[in-house]
Amino acid sequence: MRVGVPRESREGERRVALIPDSVRSLAGESLEVVIEAGAGEGAGHPDSEYSESAATVGSADDAWRADVVVKVAVPTLDEIGRLRSGQVLIAHLAPLTSPETNRALADRGVTAFAMEAIPRITRAQSMDALSSQANASGYAATLLAAREAGRFFPMMTTAAGTVAPAKVMVLGAGVAGLQAIATAKRLGAVVTGFDIRRAAWEQIASLGGRPLELDFIPDAEAEGGYARPLTDEENEQVRTALGEAAARQDVIITTAQVPGRQAPLLITADAVRGMQPGSVIVDLAGESGGNCELSAAGETVVEGGVKVIAPLNLASEMATHASQLYAKNVENLLELVVSEEGELAVDFDDEIVAGACITHEGEIKNERAREAAGVGSK
Repeated sequence: MRVGVPRESREGERRVALIPDSVRSLAGESLEVVIEAGAGEGAGHPDSEYSESAATVGSADDAWRADVVVKVAVPTLDEIGRLRSGQVLIAHLAPLTSPETNRALADRGVTAFAMEAIPRITRAQSMDALSSQANASGYAATLLAAREAGRFFPMMTTAAGTVAPAKVMVLGAGVAGLQAIATAKRLGAVVTGFDIRRAAWEQIASLGGRPLELDFIPDAEAEGGYARPLTDEENEQVRTALGEAAARQDVIITTAQVPGRQAPLLITADAVRGMQPGSVIVDLAGESGGNCELSAAGETVVEGGVKVIAPLNLASEMATHASQLYAKNVENLLELVVSEEGELAVDFDDEIVAGACITHEGEIKNERAREAAGVGSK
């Protein structure tokens, strides 16, 4: 069976779905890999590395005609139009927010697996692309904040005097937030972490951060480890408390998101205006509405000398290692849906397969994806 790796078409996307090491591993699983010329260059993998790893370097048509096509970014409608009935697609698909993608894949008869729909269970951790890429984003967000803040993160004692360490607050203690906390701490900052899930407070402390404990909010952990939506009254209380804490920070990194929903508003415009000029906010939730009221996706807004940055696709800034992690996620999923003889073996009795499959045989199989696409239950 042939696995195709087309070049990513999204502007600024430097990651690649399979790296040469993954190609070597898949060759041992009786799979042949064909990669579009230049697909790995942005991640530091020239065509020569793929040729040496037993991949076939070919055209875009060669990659898109493969039995299984693997990508990083959500495919465009034009790209979906290159697929044929019975092909398998593995990629990020944004199934809860991109209904046109769901419908187009079903119409083409494609069996599509969304990497962000991998169930969050122990057996699926090695395939969890949301977590692997969030690690890259959290790390990159901290480096971006350090660069834009124009100040040292660690305390420095010099002949010219002592410089106090930067104060950094991270909102949201999921994978991206915890990585941001750990990275800011390693850089020497005084770090505070916030999450409405009480289980996260211990994780924040374990990384050297100080949990911002708002005891007036009941534990808000919901199914799957995500935070439940707060009531209007709870949201107002949280925003007031965070506004007071924001005034003491040099840097705020926000990471709070709920799949398929608008990102929660945590930092109001008034809270931004209460921060010192030169402070920086990096909002990783900008694409889903933003945790900061002033965030504009893909832009930097300056208010009273405070920079509010809402970067897009930060994981791509760490393209080499982000691709390494993503490729391993894809490789592990492929091993689950391909038999030892190298034949496709999609078992819908398997919890991971059933959870990640968005479309199959002309139907949208995932219930939440059907709802997003405006299709009734089967």
